[in-house]
Amino acid sequence: MQQTTIEMDEAADILKLLGDKTRLIMLKLMDEQTCCVCEFVEIFQSSQPAISQHIRKLKDLGLVKEERKGQWIFYSIHRKSTYYAFIKPILDQLPDQDGKLKELEEKGTRISCC
Repeated sequence: MQQTTIEMDEAADILKLLGDKTRLIMLKLMDEQTCCVCEFVEIFQSSQPAISQHIRKLKDLGLVKEERKGQWIFYSIHRKSTYYAFIKPILDQLPDQDGKLKELEEKGTRISCC
């Protein structure tokens, strides 16, 4: 992992984004797997517009990338982002969130939009 120095304003913006529990969990999940908005809607029991706003904020800083598969868009951590080396040690300290995706699988709602 490449170590780069970031500006204090950039660090503050990133930490502000990570200060939201939903976005923090989303990043942790996307660091392990690719996820669809519909999965986040189910996990967080939140509206699609609210989830899309969280993703937009993460994308605006370049922390998340998207991949289109047919009509659906899947999101994952952008490992080549300038800021990935900054957030990776934080994500590594967080508890595993895979159980949230396993719950969706058990309910039959994992990637329910596809």
